[in-house]
Amino acid sequence: MKVAIIHDWLTVYGGSESIIRILHSLFPDAPIYTTVYAPENMPDDFRSMDIRTSFLQKMPFAKTRYTNYLMLMPYAFEQFDLSEYDLVISSNTCCSKGVITGANTLHICYCNTPMRYGWDFYHEYVKPKNAVARFFIAWMMKGIRQWDRLSADRVDVFVANSKNVARRIRKHYHRDSEVIYPPVRTKMFVQDGAQGDYYLAVSRLVPYKRIDLVVEAFTELGLPLKVIGDGSEFERIRALAGGNVEMLGRLDDAQVLAHMQACKAFVFPGEEDFGITPIEAEACGKPVLAFGRGGALETVVGDDTGVFFYEQTREAVIEAVRKMETMTFDPQAIRRHAETFSEERFTKQLYEFIMDEYKKFEEGKIR
Repeated sequence: MKVAIIHDWLTVYGGSESIIRILHSLFPDAPIYTTVYAPENMPDDFRSMDIRTSFLQKMPFAKTRYTNYLMLMPYAFEQFDLSEYDLVISSNTCCSKGVITGANTLHICYCNTPMRYGWDFYHEYVKPKNAVARFFIAWMMKGIRQWDRLSADRVDVFVANSKNVARRIRKHYHRDSEVIYPPVRTKMFVQDGAQGDYYLAVSRLVPYKRIDLVVEAFTELGLPLKVIGDGSEFERIRALAGGNVEMLGRLDDAQVLAHMQACKAFVFPGEEDFGITPIEAEACGKPVLAFGRGGALETVVGDDTGVFFYEQTREAVIEAVRKMETMTFDPQAIRRHAETFSEERFTKQLYEFIMDEYKKFEEGKIR
């Protein structure tokens, strides 16, 4: 069985890239096709992988401004010749599922989400733009959405990373999907018995993450808050922060782990497809204060492993924090819950699913 792995881009290591690493461990001879690859930003083991890039790799500033080439990505993925492969596995958040495969090739797509800026979060992305930019984006995205919908029919089997994403796949692509939760590094994120007095947020500082709400709420409450992360919103959010809020910028994994192990609770105010950081905090035995929409509803158990708030307002965050301040949580129970999302569980479940589907395909049971 000849296997190929497809990914949107390999420019920064995150949750979807950890899935590529696991797929490579399952199929070590499989080449990885992607639009753009920045080896200097990826873990060292990626340099030993057979990574094959598109023509976009040679475009100006492609490694840092790859999203500027969104209009060319459908064409880029369609140029990959995958005719020699029996099995193609795409990891998709943008366009990678749009590769062309033949009748004798099974295409399984692990969908982290249908294109966020094309569908569910389109209006949030365009709202801050000026009128000229909004007009151009609207014109461009109309064509991208049409291609995205049509290219979904090229996938034989969809796997969703959460029930939340499975609903989006059903809504936008009219396809059913198997839910397999993504891997969480529960062997790295462990308890150490530390107990600080501060709340912690770890996030890219971009508008939809809503870290500004947390900073405003904790500034009013006067409770200690630490924020780890960087992004376009950093300076604006720092201007909102009172003396009780520490803006720590980007930290490495070891520093993030130390802060998670020592915090009082973790704060997660955005709506995410799934959201891995809350589970990493739970793996450290810490409760999570989360916005009650999206993936958090599948990873946080209200009043057992955390507390929800249901409106993205400063007042709702303040009310939820005050509730959490009156509660006690069982760190061991929180840790046990997090272990159900382990890398080992994901690897076993995904591999068995892929092999079962390939067997069906060989037997002619997948149309």
